[in-house]
Amino acid sequence: MGTKGLLTILLLVVSNVFMTFAWYGNLKLQEMKISTDWPLILIILFSWGIALLEYFFMIPANRIGSQIMGGPFSLMQLKVLQEVISICVFTCIVTLAFKGESFHWNHAAAFVCLVLAVYFVFRK
Repeated sequence: MGTKGLLTILLLVVSNVFMTFAWYGNLKLQEMKISTDWPLILIILFSWGIALLEYFFMIPANRIGSQIMGGPFSLMQLKVLQEVISICVFTCIVTLAFKGESFHWNHAAAFVCLVLAVYFVFRK
């Protein structure tokens, strides 16, 4: 994997950090009693603003990484990479930031299945 592949993966990691905060950050704000009185529309707009930042990394990742644009990955490969990165980023953030969330054996089993998915999607 060359520079385009590594840059794609780095951009996907950053985009997924933003997306995880966009989707689940409002729950952390609630847990911290920051957004308790916010109307739902404000929470949606706040999350949408974070998701917009995610696009500044996801779109370039897809363009740099896609074979359509001269990158190393097929669309299927890009999607599976994105999903695996997404679940890894999500797991790290949630187990570190949320009370009562921990990593269990069944989560490890799911990760093994995801690694197998990556193996099969890259297999010729």
